[in-house]
Amino acid sequence: MNSAPRSPAADRARLIEIIKRRSYFTGVEIRLASGRTSNFYFNLKPTMLDPEGAYLIGNLVVDALDGIDVDAIGGLEVGAIPMAAAAAAMSFTRGRPLPAFFVRKAVKEHGTKSLIEGLVRGETIKGRRVVILEDTTTTGGSPLKACKAVEAEGATVARIVTIVDRQEGAAEIIRDAGYTYAPILSLSDFL
Repeated sequence: MNSAPRSPAADRARLIEIIKRRSYFTGVEIRLASGRTSNFYFNLKPTMLDPEGAYLIGNLVVDALDGIDVDAIGGLEVGAIPMAAAAAAMSFTRGRPLPAFFVRKAVKEHGTKSLIEGLVRGETIKGRRVVILEDTTTTGGSPLKACKAVEAEGATVARIVTIVDRQEGAAEIIRDAGYTYAPILSLSDFL
């Protein structure tokens, strides 16, 4: 591990290298969560679960929160879970501890039957300002679903942060829905 002061620009450049090596594929027709098909694909789980990738993502997410009032970070399962955990850990190292949570796609049928996970028993996100996280954004449907879920629980969405914006209309859809959108990287970083 390098002990030199970190640079967000250097972190972005290194994250692009890691994603290109571990998580970016071209030349194969694939169906996306949005229902669209594409000949390029980002599977960011190998990057998010890589030690250096998690470190960089955690730092860059916390950088994206500079200057905004936020109480917690999270997003829709599964993609936002490793991202939220990395950012929560890095927020602690920076003296700005932000707890993480995740939104289930459906209420579980057993246990606490919770839609929002990561909270201690009896705790809610009501009245909290939260940031919604997503790994790869195409149309914005997943983060908007997470926004609706947390708002139904009484939280306010301060911002939506994604690792990679595929530049297929999500930015406009999210902004038209009234949210601030902050992609860390975009498709153009990989072309």
